[in-house]
Amino acid sequence: MNFTLTKNIVFTILFLTLFLMLHVSKISAQTELPKDFGAKGALQDTWITLQEALTYAIQDEYLAQARYEKIIQKFGAIQPFTQIKAAEQRHISALLSLFTTYKIEIPQDNAKQYITTPSSLKEAFQAGVDGEIDNIAMYNKLASLSLPSDVTAVMKQLGAASQNHLAAFKRGLQQYQ
Repeated sequence: MNFTLTKNIVFTILFLTLFLMLHVSKISAQTELPKDFGAKGALQDTWITLQEALTYAIQDEYLAQARYEKIIQKFGAIQPFTQIKAAEQRHISALLSLFTTYKIEIPQDNAKQYITTPSSLKEAFQAGVDGEIDNIAMYNKLASLSLPSDVTAVMKQLGAASQNHLAAFKRGLQQYQ
């Protein structure tokens, strides 16, 4: 009887462990990024209004900030992630000002649900490179549209800042090559 009881307890523990591992992995798994969100959305959109341009831009800034926040949480306050995370907040502030100027509703920041945490610093730097490449392409596209001059100026400024971010992440990635 003790052997059967012990066997049942072990089986139950193994089952619960497996169940929890699967359940936790589903909880921590991130939602797939929608095709119409942030830079990916802007780059595939063929007709972009002022509201959409600002929405795509702020969504992508939210994504970048959430990405760098997760990296900092996992690996600590390392450069250039801490500096660039602060820069992303300045980008968001610049965009928020345009939302206010043009009386456009500010989209909710739900970017965290689309972010996965890289498993290594090499992956973190690569995520930074990839994100900034998309960000730059988006800002180049948005700056080329027929938008109010103040919006175009902000898009150009944010695109230029992203060039600096890209260079910093590329330098970080080189140490893992």
